[in-house]
Amino acid sequence: MSDWRRTTLGEVCRLKAGNAFPQSEQGRASGYAPFIKVSDLGLAGNSSSITEANNWVSEGQVTRLRLKLFPEGTSVFAKIGEGMRSERIRQLTVPTAIDNNLMAAVPKTGTDAGFLHYLLHTVRLASHAVGSALPYLRQSTLTDLPVTIPAHTEQQAIAAVLGVLDDKIAANIALATTARQTAHTEFLVRVRGISPRERRFADVAEISGGGTPSTKNPAYWNGEIPWATPTDITALAGPYIESTSRTLTEAGLSACSSKLFAPGAILMTSRATIGAMAIAQVPTAVNQGFIVVEPEHEELRWWLFHEMQDRTDEFRSWANGATFLELSRGSFKNLGVRLPEPAALRSFSELASSLHDVARASLGENRTLAATRDALLPRLMSGKLRVSDAESRASAAGA
Repeated sequence: MSDWRRTTLGEVCRLKAGNAFPQSEQGRASGYAPFIKVSDLGLAGNSSSITEANNWVSEGQVTRLRLKLFPEGTSVFAKIGEGMRSERIRQLTVPTAIDNNLMAAVPKTGTDAGFLHYLLHTVRLASHAVGSALPYLRQSTLTDLPVTIPAHTEQQAIAAVLGVLDDKIAANIALATTARQTAHTEFLVRVRGISPRERRFADVAEISGGGTPSTKNPAYWNGEIPWATPTDITALAGPYIESTSRTLTEAGLSACSSKLFAPGAILMTSRATIGAMAIAQVPTAVNQGFIVVEPEHEELRWWLFHEMQDRTDEFRSWANGATFLELSRGSFKNLGVRLPEPAALRSFSELASSLHDVARASLGENRTLAATRDALLPRLMSGKLRVSDAESRASAAGA
């Protein structure tokens, strides 16, 4: 590490907060530039780059609202609350406006943008937060953080090794997205002209919900049983839930109004965010924020999944509630379901199953790639691992 030098984060990048963006102005109408919010950071899955956004701004809005467009290569991260604790750091791929709950790190001359992105992962941003009720990051605190960096050529070499892994992750996300979109396009072709008739969702599937055992009883928690919340679903890169952030013990499951749903159950969020969906890949319990659909036979599984995905706007229209909107199980059960002829159903089931297998496998490989990247990162960024050795490990991981 003889050519590494001590400096501060403020010497290698400019730190800037984003802009407030009125809810009434938000939408996808113009497509001039993406506007990234904290919730958008999860769209990238395991990738370091963010290529999607739920909101876009027009050229007129940028001027009128004085929105800052941060350049490609800028790293962004949440600066307040739960989003900050997750430490999701994403690199912009196009000029982008960001919310005022986000902070941008723009590399200065002599700092490689990719290296800066990975450097931010090593400084443990959340550990520098202040405030107890709603912790947040001060720009001045981050500016003064001590860091150690190598010469520019070494920065580029380190970023290139880690970037190979991230490029493979991004390619897998693109493959998974294409496979899922192809499956849904095939569904739309087959469902055309079919109207909901006499059969309801309750006629073709078992419809259930979930619950939460007492959070005050430690005997109910940190067991071996996955227990999903809507946040687990909305954070997924694809609709396949393999694990959850919290788990139950057998006692917790017994004290919970959720049963243990078998792999293949369709989990759909039913309150606040309505219509986010995933297929359980392992036996999973859920909290009360779900409608769980278990088709009466296997050939219905992917048809019902895409039928529900296609009707999320309709589901939201049936929701009600004073505190937050919720779609009741009773309302959902009685909604009519569009069904094709048996031969068409079998054909779609086979095609959709194979396409979703491709998508799930691609995202599964990403977990391995991300684990390799995250293991290499601190050793490369501290100078303890040579770039040549890291390249070999990246290659072994499939990058």
